[in-house]
Amino acid sequence: MLFSRVRVKMCGFTKEADVIDAVRLGADAVGFVFYEPSKRFVDIETAVKLRHAVPAFVSSVALFVNPEAALVHDVIKQVKPDLLQFHGDETAEFCDSFGHPYIKAFRVGGPDSSSADQVLDNCLPYGSAKGWLFDSFSPHYGGTGVRLELSLLSGVQAYCSEHAMPLILAGGLNEQNVAQALEDIHPYAVDVSSGIESAPGLKKAEKMQAFLQSASSQ
Repeated sequence: MLFSRVRVKMCGFTKEADVIDAVRLGADAVGFVFYEPSKRFVDIETAVKLRHAVPAFVSSVALFVNPEAALVHDVIKQVKPDLLQFHGDETAEFCDSFGHPYIKAFRVGGPDSSSADQVLDNCLPYGSAKGWLFDSFSPHYGGTGVRLELSLLSGVQAYCSEHAMPLILAGGLNEQNVAQALEDIHPYAVDVSSGIESAPGLKKAEKMQAFLQSASSQ
């Protein structure tokens, strides 16, 4: 399935001014990371302030990596994100247990995702997700700037097209390579973090603008 335009999620915000810039420039969604080892981690108090800067019709996304259920419940209650994003090894049952819309991320190219068939098999249990996100394999769970091997998504592409499952592309995207990635994959959305930063967690308006312009050129 081809979409009239690609949606853009920008992730890893730590500063309110950066959220405001992202919204002003045209981001469709902004993400906040609740994974303490990440350089882009924010606590709930900070995330509440950032969430207040997100207006109507821009989605807020809370990203977790193998979280305790209590943390997810607290974020839902206090931050009130539109979407949850599970970026670790969470089971489908765990993701479904919160009764909240979510997207599931998959790290592609690791020991259990080194073929297109393996990648698709890993995704199929998560049929209730609002989208499947594909990032490059890394022990650090995203935000590394490493590109994924797009050929590993061939099975997923066919499945998502047939079953109207939104395919979200991540993994080392920036203003130089996003247009080609869109031409190759035709995803529903892209997710960018390190490619729009001056330092981890610090976004740069010029890079955000350049990324959005490149993404909208397709």
